[in-house]
Amino acid sequence: MIKRAYMIAHHIHRGMEGILSPKSTGKLIAETSKDVKINANKIEQVAKMMYECVKKDTYSIKSWKEHELNPKSMDKDAVDWIFLADTLNFSFWSMDEDKKYVVNYGGKQHSGYWSLCAAINRALDEGIPVTNPNFYANVSKEQFAQIMRSDSECDIPLLEERLQILHETGKILLQKYDGSFTNCIGKCDRSAQNLLKLVVTDFPSYEDMAEYNDRKVAFYKRAQILVADIWSCFEGQGYGEFHDIHTITMFADYRIPQALVHFKVMEYSKELMEFLKKNNLMKFGDRYELEIRGCSIWATELIKDETRKLLDSDPATKDALMNSILIDHFLWDYRREHAEEMKDIPFHKIRCIYY
Repeated sequence: MIKRAYMIAHHIHRGMEGILSPKSTGKLIAETSKDVKINANKIEQVAKMMYECVKKDTYSIKSWKEHELNPKSMDKDAVDWIFLADTLNFSFWSMDEDKKYVVNYGGKQHSGYWSLCAAINRALDEGIPVTNPNFYANVSKEQFAQIMRSDSECDIPLLEERLQILHETGKILLQKYDGSFTNCIGKCDRSAQNLLKLVVTDFPSYEDMAEYNDRKVAFYKRAQILVADIWSCFEGQGYGEFHDIHTITMFADYRIPQALVHFKVMEYSKELMEFLKKNNLMKFGDRYELEIRGCSIWATELIKDETRKLLDSDPATKDALMNSILIDHFLWDYRREHAEEMKDIPFHKIRCIYY
């Protein structure tokens, strides 16, 4: 079913013509949403938290590399690692929070997205060239299952879909870009939007698009996070230099909304909350799903604008860097660090390849 939906989306949506950008998508949905509302009076609370992070230098572009599993180098190997990770960066949630896909690495247990990163690093330590498209374009199901093996009783979700995507993505990279994503970056003229367009046009699994009120809308969660991860890893230099990085929005997933609801920036209708609490599965493109993701984008844009006002009003911070990427990173980390506080806030559940 997922494979079929993926191929249909691929057939319908090639290219970006006539499709609203993630920011425009967020604005449209926020203005017309029925079951998700943004509380404008709660925006300032999160903006003040971001402002304090900047003042105390506790959160910045350098924070990405502080995560122990992320690459520390600023070279081609780091780009290859990031491209592989974001190509497989989807659907890690468990129906039962006590039963998760877990990978032991570096003396720790890792779950969620970090379990993928741990599995990649484990494979590299074992001498497997997992980040090389010459390898993953043809990796067998048995090899891939061994690389992604779990240290719990739960296997990684959607193993076959991940394998299909790896084969497809690796072959495209080899055929069109001489086997390196650095060549994709080289074609984008230091533009985040150019790179985004290239990724969603040439690599079908990144085409995170849907229809809302008869409009074609785009979220581009994985494509945007790919651009953002490269920018963060290279601290805005070299491969990570993009003059328009501020145009990238947050990455609409199923975890950031939890944090936004926790801060009361977003509010769910009684009907939607009851639907979520019953652990109902959504389908990609359902109205509930589109409203949650769209409002998350627009709420983060509003937080960014309010944070910018606070920074500009203080001579000590008026030149500080601030964008939706940094706010997304902060909210995602905050959700993980305060998971216990948010356990009663349900997240929307959907099995798809886009997030």
